[in-house]
Order: sequence, then C-alpha cells, then structure tokens
Amino acid sequence: MIRHCQLCGSNASLTVPLGDSLPRHVCDSCGHIHYENPRLIVGCIAEWEGHILLCRRAIEPQRGLWTLPAGFMENGESAAQGASRETFEESGAKVLIDAPFAMISIAHINQVHLFYRGRLNSPDYRAGEESLEVALLPPENIPWQDIAFRSVTFCLKQYLADRSESHFGFHEMELLPL
Repeated sequence: MIRHCQLCGSNASLTVPLGDSLPRHVCDSCGHIHYENPRLIVGCIAEWEGHILLCRRAIEPQRGLWTLPAGFMENGESAAQGASRETFEESGAKVLIDAPFAMISIAHINQVHLFYRGRLNSPDYRAGEESLEVALLPPENIPWQDIAFRSVTFCLKQYLADRSESHFGFHEMELLPL
C-alpha cells in the first residue's frame, strides 16, 4: 500500500485514474500515478556433464531447501544477464546462457519466474551468501521432497523430460494458490 507520493510526499489515494480500468495509488496533490507491477525473478537451470546445479537456501523464504539459482532481475540488465548474475551470486558458477526455457506466472504473489537453460563454463562453484551449500547433482539424486518452490519443481521436471527426448522446448504455466 502506497500512502505518500514518491514525487512530492503528499498523501496518495486509491482510485481509478481517467483512462484506466484498474485502481491505482494517485497523489492527491500532484496527480502522479504510482503503478505497481509484478516482479520478475530470473534464474538458470545449468548443467555440467549431465549434472544439474542446485543451491540450498541460506535465506527465507524456504531456508534450508534446494532451488535453482535465481533472484530478482535488476534495472539496467537483460533477463539473461540477470539469470547469469544470480547464478554467479548464489553458486559462484559462471554459465553460458543457451535459451529461455520456462516462464511461470504466479499472479497471487505478483511474480513471474523466468528460467533459462545454461551450461557451466567449468565445474567450479561455491556457496554464495544466500546459499548454505551448492551441488552438481545427477537427476537421480535431486532431493524432490526438499525443493523450495513449485516453480523450480515444474522447471526441473520439464527440463528432465525434454532432455530425455533430446529436444528442448519453451514451457509456460500459471501457478495458483495452494
């Protein structure tokens, strides 16, 4: 909830601006419209010699559970650059981004998760500040019961299915509240 205008500091009210169809926070003084849009989370499903890079989270939400390296995209970077940066920050691994792989819309938390396919430049990795540990795991050792997010489970399952068919597609889904 926005209470004060980012431009002039006056009170903001929730109203439908002229020419719009949705309620927005509008400054009562200067009329500035404050748009709130979904956040883009970018990440990478990265491989090295058939093994998949996973990180065990050192932060909430889902501390202690496993995930693909991913995080919020920053202003001034492309989605692929963000996925590469997040992979390095969380795992210390440098990746070559191949292609977009999966997009998961999660409207009830105002997020879109975009995962890329990638390859590690080398088997070098280390836990970053947001990871308790990092591992390159063969598919049979993926800790399915300890995966942090449903979007990551979807991405991993689609990736392994595509890999078994030797053909990678692009996958999209919407996650609904549990």
